[in-house]
Amino acid sequence: MSASPGAVAVPVRQENYRMVAPTSPATARLARDFVTAALVAAERRPLIEDARICVSDAVANVVRHARVPELSVEMTVDEECVVVAVRDDDPARPPWPRGPQSAGEGGRGLGLVRRLAHASGVTWVWDGLDLVGKRVWFELRDGGRERSDQA
Repeated sequence: MSASPGAVAVPVRQENYRMVAPTSPATARLARDFVTAALVAAERRPLIEDARICVSDAVANVVRHARVPELSVEMTVDEECVVVAVRDDDPARPPWPRGPQSAGEGGRGLGLVRRLAHASGVTWVWDGLDLVGKRVWFELRDGGRERSDQA
């Protein structure tokens, strides 16, 4: 879609949020509360339920598998979508999806994140030439769970 001559591009309003917490089972609850508060502030309430489920499972994955003292949850909210990322600084342990193994908090695996999110993936975190961690991310959009072909 091309703009009319003389049209001014309007920047997309974007809000960024970040929390850092210890890598412990209690952090899943903190992460759920964090994404809820951010989505309420951004007036994106329809995304709260899926965001809470997805962030809880991503955090549970770090708690169970990564060998790090802390993790971070980062959110970018704009007019089109919400992207949530859970970062840990353990480059040695890839975030393998797994099947449902427990009925407790989290632990349903990253497969559930893939089903609920519009898109999801893993981004490796580099410091120059050194691999220093990973970021498991997911994108949510208003109006449903139709996944893109890029996930």
